[in-house]
Amino acid sequence: SVDLCVATAVYKNMVKNAIANAEAKGLDPETLYISHAQVNRAPAGRRRTYRAHGRIGKYASQPAHIEIILKEKEEPVQKMDDDDRVPISKKEAARRRFVKVGE
Repeated sequence: SVDLCVATAVYKNMVKNAIANAEAKGLDPETLYISHAQVNRAPAGRRRTYRAHGRIGKYASQPAHIEIILKEKEEPVQKMDDDDRVPISKKEAARRRFVKVGE
């Protein structure tokens, strides 16, 4: 089993790396947040060591695939004033959606 401090340090380093990658792509690190994080089990690494009296001992590592996705917080869009809007009927809205072909 992996010590909790070691696992925390690995995750911390991955977040630092993700922030550095975002800076390299021109994103602002102050507005970044973790939108998705996922950990999956990876295929076990198997090795063996040769012991006394012809025995073989096994070493098996338990690796993992760790995925972290960072996104920038977006600025909220200002809502349009209701008094500037011109109401249209359902029939007029349907007419505007209809594409006239050949004219």
